[in-house]
Amino acid sequence: MTLRVIPGGRDAGPASGLLVHGAAEIVTMAGGLRRGASQADPAVNGSADAGSPDGDPVVAAWEGRIVGVGPRAEVEAQLEADGLPLARFARLDARGGTVTPGLIDPHTHLLFGGSRAGELILRQQGAGYLDILEAGGGILSTVAATRAASDEDLAAHGRRWLDEMLDHGVTTVEAKSGYGLDLPTELRQLEIAHELGVEGPIDVVPTWLGAHAVPPEFRSRPDGTEAYVRHVIEEQLPGVAAQGRARFADVFCEQGVFSAEQSRRVLEAARPLGLEPRLHADELAPSGGAELAAELGAASADHLASPSEAGIQALAAAATGDHPVVATLLPTTTWFLMHDHHAPARTLIERGIPVALGSDFNPGTSPTASLPLVMTVACLSLRMSPSEVLAAVTINAAHALRLGDEVGSIEPGKLADLVVWRVPDHREIPYWPAANLVRTVIKRGVVVLDRP
Repeated sequence: MTLRVIPGGRDAGPASGLLVHGAAEIVTMAGGLRRGASQADPAVNGSADAGSPDGDPVVAAWEGRIVGVGPRAEVEAQLEADGLPLARFARLDARGGTVTPGLIDPHTHLLFGGSRAGELILRQQGAGYLDILEAGGGILSTVAATRAASDEDLAAHGRRWLDEMLDHGVTTVEAKSGYGLDLPTELRQLEIAHELGVEGPIDVVPTWLGAHAVPPEFRSRPDGTEAYVRHVIEEQLPGVAAQGRARFADVFCEQGVFSAEQSRRVLEAARPLGLEPRLHADELAPSGGAELAAELGAASADHLASPSEAGIQALAAAATGDHPVVATLLPTTTWFLMHDHHAPARTLIERGIPVALGSDFNPGTSPTASLPLVMTVACLSLRMSPSEVLAAVTINAAHALRLGDEVGSIEPGKLADLVVWRVPDHREIPYWPAANLVRTVIKRGVVVLDRP
């Protein structure tokens, strides 16, 4: 099988037009953020006349943005009426496959040094996450390896895994720092993430996560955690804001890491500097993270494997407003940690809380770059339906990154980020575990991956 990757970043010039035709279905996810019963609405655009030239559903893109979606005859007539000549449109035959928006991974730890493969054995022997961290492993071992890595090594590592993500249909990712825990390395991670996004073809959204753990140089102090919080507020955040690469600030709000009060102080200091809040919340135990995310109007509350009832109520109340907090669940993390409890996805959806899914790609607790695998695990472990999980990695993931007006659905005016899948129904994407079903990936109207 031939794999053709066409490089191109944000500055690459898209072809004038692209018309995708021949799809069994086009899953638009049109209509905005999904919550409650609408989480299961994929907004499939098809036709009773599909199979005839006029009824064939198509997507049209012009200069990198979507300009039409619907039955072929209607779209082509509208293009001509708008002064967009059909001769300027390249044609791409979906060959009976499914077309969806490009997948969006709203939670990754993309850049790091080293490996933590040995931790799998430790967990099999009964060691817990915090036990490994306290012994100097976990995040701290990755911090040491990341600090020692060169910029070139980190960039090469990032390209390798972005290529893997692209191969599985991902067109936008969030990339956290947090494996430096000192200002110079945090800035290096953010700068490299930004540069990889410019290089493309995947768009990369950098997030500062300096409050990921207490670094070794602070841990021996009697007031180590508090001293590090002050360092983060007084030194790291001003430096990150001056650099201008990070869009968000994140904190690992968890028992044994940073308390809700400490997390609040960090995020309240970040917001005036232009960094929107998001949170690692309630992964291992109820920590007040969900409540804090709702209180601060965070873009997302992530993990939520163990939220309190008060936390769920707070997120449900926030979901009734104009800017709900997106619950970004990371089911492959729970799976890889071999935990027997999972995020209460069904409860969150029933309470009207929008749910997104992310890979949590990282070297210790979720070493997977495949969002389709995440979708499968969410169906099996979280009891989410195939349509719900597709919404969670498209339109809801876009809103978790505050990008809902640009990506996440196939609607006129949005970026032409599309995936053609080698199945006729979107419900088959998570149905085949670990199968790579991607045929073609289109980023900003340009084919960037194609399997002829």
